[in-house]
Amino acid sequence: MDVRALVFDVFGTVVDWRSGVAREVARLLGPGVDADAFADAWRGHYLPSMDRVRRGKRPWTGLDGLHRASLDELLEEFGAPATPEAVRVELVHAWHRLDPWPDSVEGLHRLKARHVIATLSNGNVSLLVDMARHGGLPWDTVLSAELFGHYKPDPEVYDGAARLLDVVPGQVLMVAAHLDDLAAARERGLRTAYVHRPDEKGPGVDTASSDPAADLSVGSLVELAERLGC
Repeated sequence: MDVRALVFDVFGTVVDWRSGVAREVARLLGPGVDADAFADAWRGHYLPSMDRVRRGKRPWTGLDGLHRASLDELLEEFGAPATPEAVRVELVHAWHRLDPWPDSVEGLHRLKARHVIATLSNGNVSLLVDMARHGGLPWDTVLSAELFGHYKPDPEVYDGAARLLDVVPGQVLMVAAHLDDLAAARERGLRTAYVHRPDEKGPGVDTASSDPAADLSVGSLVELAERLGC
């Protein structure tokens, strides 16, 4: 493959969102709230909240704003409606402090030696920058849905990545742990690599072990680097 740049989904592909969010929920809300269930429910609001923006039912709102709106609803549902404002702000910023998967930093450094590497995430820019600083993620640049005013899987996001990186779509490899993200990228002419993250949604939750339509299917970013000769 004539790959010049790799762009990465971040939540679940590069970082472990579930453990990080649950840890912060437990710390900030205490034992009276089921932290794992809260993290799962919060993530469950992710796609519906973005879809409302994508369908024009809500004006453009960055992911921090969507997370905050979902959080306020969830605190009611989980019996914590009196949570102070400062704690709510800290909970939203839990998404800025997610830890990388154990293979992520090594794999990204190896890939960066031969390719441009960038995020291509629905996270807002400040979130992605904070996460990179927290986890030591060595991005060459941060590409966010916020830059395009569209959320994935809108085509403007994938087209915009190739445009901003000044390459043709076929020279961009989209790396993700989510089949729908990869399918949308392929529709815009990008190459694709599937990363199997069996623990993303917690123990016992089935995830596809490979993507037959992808150019590559791997079990880690280190394996991806090896497959690309890095």
